[in-house]
Amino acid sequence: MQKNKMHADELEIDIPLVRRLLADQFPQWADLPLKLVLPSGTDHAIYRLGDELSIRLPRIEWASGQGEKEWLWLPRIAPHLPLDIPVPLAQGKPGEGYPWSWSIYRWLPGENAMHAHITDDVQAAHDLARFITALQRIDPVGWPEQEAPRSSRGVPLAKRDKSTREAIAALDGMLDTDAVTAVWEAALQVPAWQAPPVWIHSDLSPLNLLVQNGRLSAVIDFGGLGIGDPACEMIVAWSFFTPNTREIFRAALQVDDATWARGRGWALSIALIVIPYYQHTNPVLTSISRHVIDEILAEHRRT
Repeated sequence: MQKNKMHADELEIDIPLVRRLLADQFPQWADLPLKLVLPSGTDHAIYRLGDELSIRLPRIEWASGQGEKEWLWLPRIAPHLPLDIPVPLAQGKPGEGYPWSWSIYRWLPGENAMHAHITDDVQAAHDLARFITALQRIDPVGWPEQEAPRSSRGVPLAKRDKSTREAIAALDGMLDTDAVTAVWEAALQVPAWQAPPVWIHSDLSPLNLLVQNGRLSAVIDFGGLGIGDPACEMIVAWSFFTPNTREIFRAALQVDDATWARGRGWALSIALIVIPYYQHTNPVLTSISRHVIDEILAEHRRT
């Protein structure tokens, strides 16, 4: 059985189910070793299949369309990016009582950046900035046969006001709610994105960055891929970088003050909402979120 069930209405996914799906749809891979990948994703159960493949199966209905989006768009954007990304090899269909499409990918080697040793933090800041810049330079309207999807994290920050304030109320007594409210309200005053929408990954967490030989090698989990305001790409500045490398990352991105400030708001909002939702089911994600809040509040006190 899959571990760390995180949503009340998520499906039960286990190795016997995955083997039945493989035997029915991809018998050439059905006998390969199969192992659940941990830490678990929040939207997908991920299994390593043999040495060279991986399988992603949506856990919950809201993630059920992500595989089709990745199947369509990742092969198109991959050649334009300076880091590896997962490109789907095969798309599975509903079956064996499982209701949604699922995907098989080439396994990308490396260790997630949460646990890996990075030889040069400054290099990592430049490498990730180059990735984000390259992604944003891809023309989002250059695909006449298919309109680029809108990212749910590419929207104005004000759309998260209600859920963010509810999370702050739920965390009363666990953190300095007055301070986080002040930071959040300051973020809401920042001018909105006025330029055309650009491509964004939208979930650049340390868990979605792979490191090989001491250097960033790949970016994974493109379930939130779409176009919109690039501010949410800044969340990694507080989840992954130290204060010093955060400024190097910002300079390498050449990001304007308003986008950086909205990015801080995005990082705070996501972290606040994660903790009450996942505090009993996903300690890794909860720990990252607490770190983000601590970093933002420390920055707030310094300025």
